[in-house]
Formats: sequence, C-alpha cells, structure tokens
Amino acid sequence: MDPINPGSEEFGHDTEGEEARQGRGVPAPAPARARVVRLVSGELLLTVNPVDGSEIEPCPPGQEPSAPRPRTAEERAEAARAAAPPVPPGPAAPELPLLERQEERERLTGTLGRGRSARLVGAPGSGRTALLDAVAADCADLAPDGVVRLSGHHRTPTELLHELFTAVRYAPDQRPDRAALLDRLRDVGAVVVVDDLEFGGAALDELLAAAPECAFLLAAGPDTPAPSADAHVEEVLLAGLGRAAALELLESAVGRGLTEEEANWAGDLWFESEGLPLRFVQAGALLRQRDRLRVTPAEFDAFGALEEAFGPADPAAAAAAAAAAFDGVDDPDVELREIPLPSLGEGAAPAALLASRLSRSAQAALRFAVALGGEVPHQAHLPALVGDTHADAALGELRACGLLSPVGPRYRLAAGVLTQLLAHGYEHEAADRAHTIAQHYAWWAAHPSVTPERAAAEADALLAALTALIPGTGEPAAEHRATAVLLARAAAPAFAAGLHWGAWERALRAGQEAARLTGEVAEEAYFHHELGVLAICAGNLERARAELEASIGMRGILADKRGTVAGRRALALVADLSGDHAAPAVEPVSPPRGTPALRGPAARPALTKPEPVTAPLPGGALRTPATAPVPAFPGFADDAPTVLTQPDTDGSRSGLKGGILSGARRNLVAVGAGGLLVAVLGTVVTLGLTSGNGETPATDHVTSDSTASESGTDDGLDGEEPPADGETAPAETGRATHSDSPSPSGSGSASTSASTDPSDPASPSSSDSPTATTSPTTAPPTSPSATTRPPRPTASSPKPPKPPTTPPPTTTTPPPTTEPPTTPPPATTTAPPAGGETTTLGAPSASETATASSTPA
Repeated sequence: MDPINPGSEEFGHDTEGEEARQGRGVPAPAPARARVVRLVSGELLLTVNPVDGSEIEPCPPGQEPSAPRPRTAEERAEAARAAAPPVPPGPAAPELPLLERQEERERLTGTLGRGRSARLVGAPGSGRTALLDAVAADCADLAPDGVVRLSGHHRTPTELLHELFTAVRYAPDQRPDRAALLDRLRDVGAVVVVDDLEFGGAALDELLAAAPECAFLLAAGPDTPAPSADAHVEEVLLAGLGRAAALELLESAVGRGLTEEEANWAGDLWFESEGLPLRFVQAGALLRQRDRLRVTPAEFDAFGALEEAFGPADPAAAAAAAAAAFDGVDDPDVELREIPLPSLGEGAAPAALLASRLSRSAQAALRFAVALGGEVPHQAHLPALVGDTHADAALGELRACGLLSPVGPRYRLAAGVLTQLLAHGYEHEAADRAHTIAQHYAWWAAHPSVTPERAAAEADALLAALTALIPGTGEPAAEHRATAVLLARAAAPAFAAGLHWGAWERALRAGQEAARLTGEVAEEAYFHHELGVLAICAGNLERARAELEASIGMRGILADKRGTVAGRRALALVADLSGDHAAPAVEPVSPPRGTPALRGPAARPALTKPEPVTAPLPGGALRTPATAPVPAFPGFADDAPTVLTQPDTDGSRSGLKGGILSGARRNLVAVGAGGLLVAVLGTVVTLGLTSGNGETPATDHVTSDSTASESGTDDGLDGEEPPADGETAPAETGRATHSDSPSPSGSGSASTSASTDPSDPASPSSSDSPTATTSPTTAPPTSPSATTRPPRPTASSPKPPKPPTTPPPTTTTPPPTTEPPTTPPPATTTAPPAGGETTTLGAPSASETATASSTPA
C-alpha cells in the first residue's frame, strides 16, 4: 500500500467519479457498428446497409461465389434439427401413440417409394403433423438427398423452393435467381415433406414442376385449394378416430385408466368432436388438472412455493398421488376432494378452463400469444416479456395441455384455441401487449449478437407484432406506429441477410405504411428504397423504378445526399438491366428544318425533260418554255415535318457527309451564328460608309432627313408640306414627338441606330394611343438599296381632310430608359420597280417625290 498515493482499488471503487469531477471524463463506449452483409443474388452483388439503404451492383469479376455443393449427411441432420421446434423446459408432455393411422401411413410410404407425390388432407387437430413425422421416419433412406421438412405456413411457392435449395445445397450468402434456382433444383432427389400448405392449383403445379426428381408429401386443410387435374398428386383423406381409439388415446394422455363416469364423459366428447385427436389430448390435460385439484399433498408444498410457481399443486406429485389413490393405495397424507367433471361444452372448448388452472407465467404467455394473433414468442423471450426468470417453463405447460402445435421451428396456438380465448376476454389490453413485444423485438433484432438466422426463425412472431401496431386511432396509435417503424428498420435488414426475403418484403411494406401514417418522410424513403432493391433482385424492373424514384424524390426534399446517391445508383442499374437508356438532349441544327439527307430516300428531285420548242406567234420571236428553277436545297419542302437530328452511332456513314452529321451539333450552331454575325456587321459597315456627309439636303427633294408623316391625304401625298422660306425646319427626328394630330406619326432619320420611343403620356392628344416615332437606319436616296421599310402602325382615328400648313410645335423629350429590342424587324426583299426606280428605307419613291414637289406650299 502506498500511503501517499492510495489507489482506488484499495477502497473498493474506481476513479470514474473523480475523473468526471476533475473534468477529464471517461471515454464513451464506441457505438455499435451497423451489421453490413454482402450477398450474391444471381449476377448482382447486394450489400445490406441498414443505415442509408442497401446497395446493389453487378457482381465484380473475381468476387463470384463458389458453386453450391451437396450437403453431407451430417449437415443435413444438423439442418433438420434446426428446422424442428425446440423442446421447451418445464413438465414434459406424455408420449402419445399413433392410433388408427397404420393404413394411411403405409399408403403414403408406398406412394413416395414409387417416386410420386401425395397430398394428405385433414381437418385441423386431426393429427396430420404426427402422421407426417411417422412417414418421414419411414422414408429416411429412400432418396439420395434424404428427407427435407418444410413449413408451408405463410409461405409462397418461391419461398419454399429457396428453402428446399438451402436445405440440400451448401451455398452460404447466395440466393440464386429464378433461372439458376430451377437449374440447380432439377437434379435434386429428396423426399420433401411440407406441412400446413396454404396454396394449390397453378401455384402447386409450379412447385412440383421445379423439382421433378423429388417426391412431395403435402399436408393441407380441407379449405386449401385443390391441385390441378394434371398435377398427378395422390390425395389421402384423414378422418377422426373411432370411439375405442379415442378412449385409448385419452387414457394415454391421463396416464391411468378411466373410471366409468369418465368413460361415459369421453364417449359424449367423442360424438361431439367427431373423433379429433386434439380434443382428447386436451381432455386428458383437463383430467390431469382435476386429479391435481382433488389431491392436497401437504408434504410436498408446506410453504406454498410450488403453488406460487406451478399453480395449485405440483403436477407430477399430484399425478402420482392421484394414481395411487385411484389404484386403491391407502395413504393418510392424501386427501381427495370432490371436483366435478368438466361439462360437455367445456370439454369441446377447453382452452379457457385449461388456462385458468395454469401458472401465472403460462397465462401471461397466452395473453401475449393472443395479442400476436396466435403466434407464440420463442421461449427465450418469455422471461423478458413476462418479467419472470422462470417464464421459459410456461411453454412446456402450454404444450403439455395441448394448447400449442408446432409450426416449423416454432410453436403457435393450436386450432381453435385463439377463438376460445378471445371469447373469454383474453384480448383485453392486447394492443399494449403487442406494443411491449414490438419494443422488445426492436431492441433484440438490432443487437449485434443476434444472427440473421435467429431473426429469420422468429419472423412470424415479429411480423405479427409489426402488423398489430399499424391499425388504431388516437395518441396511443401514433406511438404504436412509431414503434412499428423502429421494429421494421431493425428487422428488415436481418431478414434480408438471413435470406428470408418473403419476411423482408412484408416487413418493408408494413414499415412503409407505418411511416406514411406517422409522417416520417425519411423512414418512408428508406422503405421505398429497400423495396426497389428487392424488386431488382426479383426481376421486377418497373416496380423497382417506381419505388426508387419515390425514394429519390423524398430524399431530395430532405437533402439526404448519401441516400440520394444510393438511390440513383440503383436506378441507373435498373436502366442498364432494362436497356432503357434516356436519349440525350436533342438540339436543332442548321438548317433549321432538318438535314435533307435524313428526310427521305430521295435527296434531289428528278429533273423533268424540257418540253419541245413551241411555234412562234405571228410577229413574235421564238419562245422556249421556262425551265423550273432548281432550289438551292432540293431536299427541303415547305410542308415537310421538322426533323431533329442527332449524331449517328452505328458508324455506317463515312466521308464528309458522315463527319458533318456525326460532329457536335453545337459546332454547326456556332458556325451559323458566326455567319449571321458577319453578315450583320458587313451591313452595318456598308451603311456607315455609304451614309451622307452631314450636308443639308436640298429643300426641293425628299431625303432621309425629312420627316414624312403617315397621316397623308387621300391622294397618296404626304400629310406634311416642306417648310416655306423663313420658317424653321422640323425638329430632329428619331425621338418621341407630340403632335396635335390624333394619329401616330412616323419619321425617318439618318442616324445609324433604330429605336422606338413611346410618347409622353401627358401629351394632349385626342386619341388614347401613344405617339410612336421610328427611326430606322437608311441610306441616301442615291444608294442602290432594294430594301423596303418595315410595316408602320396604322392610325386608329380618322384622318383630317387636309393637314395644317403650319408645322406643329415639336417638343423634345428625353429618350426612354428601356433598351431597344435586340431583334431587328424582319426585312422583305421585293423586286425593283419596273421603271428602274429604287426605293430606299425611310425615303419615298421618285413618283412620290415628284408629286410632292409639284404641290404648292
């Protein structure tokens, strides 16, 4: 011991609190890592990611799994033990004989020995499972791949085929696609025993055709659809027991002989139940409980401990004491009380009476099973659910009383038990119990120590808890649905990794519905993504595309980048698998109406043969018919549809034509734009060079500097007259002016810019329309231009008969603040006048000039 620096271990405590007080703290435990599993489904590599969503991609080279191999006899035996329900702790159930089933047993064994399939049909509780066990034992060495036991409870044909493949072939982390599955099952030779089959008809034909070398023994209820006529399945009916066999079975269940009163009661029960073996197993449990109640063995339970744990008395001690009493053994410590026999109604529906005499843990387990719709949790979960460390023994009590029946690797309530318990109020607070189970399963399924195989084995109970939480209204329903979302998020990846993809799909759909009702968009997007990935693995690409697009849209709203990337990768894989690649954006190319070579097989029209020379008219010269001009682009027609071209990818075109067509469209557009720009610049430069030198034009000629009003007289002359000597010339045009005339005025200007200026809204005008003045760019009258002016706006008001001789006052207003339009007005090219006159934009013709000069001022 160090007296100066005493250690914490000397005082029996650690330094966590001291370090926290000193500010150092204790490092927090590392968070549990997400369970990421990689599977191979067909030719795809699936990475189950419970955080952002599963990722799927083509299997990279070098990562292909090894070929499946047949399982050895030891591996098949281990798989058979894993598929059988476990033996629960607690009181052991009595061994019951198989009575009056020898004929059916031999018939089924002979049918399977000939390689044919058989279907056993019987009511629930008729002993189908017990007969299947006996027949499977007889056929153990019949097939090279042995006997395979499967459960058809909530299973589809595809799920059964995958379970058959897993049972006979060793292929870890592999789930073959449909084609590979059928190919690998074609050479499997086994006796396949399927209990609780739920389908028939075409689905059953699909199951039988997938494994032609297997002999199937199917057990189904009378309500299950029958196989098709071409199925070649021999059907065996399973009836009830006779009276003698029923009484013998009851004596075996009780463990002693029956009294006359009990025999008479059993006979009435046989008539009521039509000889169903399950009713006599439960009747035997009733008689054992009655014997235990009649005996008071004080020496076995002096302090009441056994009564607290196992009910009124120890079942084993009570049975031994009752057997000794009925055998005539005189024991002073045994006191028999008068307990009446159950009524006939209680014997026909004994679930409630049996449950009332069980331990508290067994009764709680029954209530949890009722909340799950008949599914019983595994015995390992009962202590946590019930709150009793010995609650796992409750499963043994229930099984010994005939209240449970095996279903695959688990147990569920026997036929009719759920209905009987619901009639006696066992559904009270069922929603709260289902919520408790869901919370427990959500923690358990997400725990790293839980293997996917264990989670898959508990799928039925887990899915029952999940579906029980979705319906309902009110505040408790919202909390239950939130728990359902957590459970689905925890269980779905485990089901996927455990290759139980039927449960995976059901969990995803239930979780998506719960997330939609609770408004959890992020969780709903996750479930949509997983459903899309599952659809890709199943080959349903259209559904995959719909689910993935919904997921990407939701995650885009939430700005979930990682989830969006995962969704887009999966969506790209869907496009690759379907071959539906989106076409690139198509841009128009020059010429704007498409490429002539792509518009039809004929690129150039055939030239017609010229007509013969016609005879000359009298006094006229010899004339030949005018040849139709060949268009510059023969492949273009005004009525042809516009064709948008794209680069040729087949490589069939060659030479200059192929190079142009296969080049970048943006280059063609750039060339066309450049040519247009050069033409515009050339026009501007030409107009600038040929424009006037700024001298004042003559007053007796109309030039571009003169203002010509559109409101001319009816005789075609301009509305304005040239100013007289001594008068002031009109104001500079090109700007907005105000006129007393109600009509708009237009004037030309020699400026090199073109603009349209609105008139001042405050101008006193008799018309509501603004006055607009247009100043287009023109050349002098001597310029040999053949371009006409653009169309002018028409006046909306009537014109005066004669314009005033005095020019109106001109008001100069500042130019508008808006920018002039960037698109020039369309220009129309016309033929020159017959007289050789040229019309200049903004200038009148020669005839108009002459007329205007002759008009007196």
